[in-house]
Amino acid sequence: MTKNKLQNVYLQLIFSTFIWGSAFIAAKIAMDDLQPISVAFFRFFGASIVLWFIMMYREPIRPKLTKKDIFVFLILGLIGIFGYNVLFFYGVNLTTVTKSSLVIATNPILIAILSFTFLKEKVGALQFIGIILGITGAFIIISNGSIFNLIELGFTSVDLILLGAVVCWATYSVVGKISLKKFSPLTSTTYACIVGTIFLFPFALYELSLEQIYQASISTWLSIAHMAVLVSALSFVLWYDGINKIGAAKAASFINLMPITAVVLASLVFGERITMIQLSGALLVLFGVYLSNRKPLNQRGVSSV
Repeated sequence: MTKNKLQNVYLQLIFSTFIWGSAFIAAKIAMDDLQPISVAFFRFFGASIVLWFIMMYREPIRPKLTKKDIFVFLILGLIGIFGYNVLFFYGVNLTTVTKSSLVIATNPILIAILSFTFLKEKVGALQFIGIILGITGAFIIISNGSIFNLIELGFTSVDLILLGAVVCWATYSVVGKISLKKFSPLTSTTYACIVGTIFLFPFALYELSLEQIYQASISTWLSIAHMAVLVSALSFVLWYDGINKIGAAKAASFINLMPITAVVLASLVFGERITMIQLSGALLVLFGVYLSNRKPLNQRGVSSV
């Protein structure tokens, strides 16, 4: 891969994770009127429709599904779409953007471990240091550089919900690599979203009422549309494509950029204050992402940055 192509991959991963950060804000807004599972269902129902038409236009001829493929997509839909989003929405609904984004920011460590264990991807010294720096930066951003802030937030059952979301997403990222051996990122994401939407439907039907639908505000539906089109459809395709090109472990480091978006948007929408310490943490995150994607001097080629 040439240097320019590699930089393009990095840019699309950065864009994906920044858009994902906005999901914390959109989720908070949408759940003012609707229950968590209902929001998740409408999000992926809309995303599935958008992705299906994009897939039919760009990839009218696709590999045939086998029983093994169906099993893989069932896992992706159950864990990555249904499991992660149910836990994510309940977690965001029960706690602050600050706390939820901090827990979700621990994703790279687990993804790197799973990638090393199951995909045999190498995790070098620079990459390991970069991931640690990124996690440290995320901690500084969210806690404002003080352990006492985290103590004040406390540790409750909601943390277990968010940690469960982390496990689901890490598993989704690693298992998704298997589907990419045969299917494109677009096809893989579309099938996973459709399966996840099917899993979500009966639970949403149980908790949803026509009154809730009629009384939901425009901002709620706009937030769901944002999550469906940008967060779920576009960003998922870019994320999968990035994993396919540079590996799950390296792509995982970019997840650390997500808290930056969450904190900035929380400041703009909810009036949360951004401090110099948090800005310092953002710079540390960026350096961690850069460092974790560098190669040692004796291994650099045209693909290094």
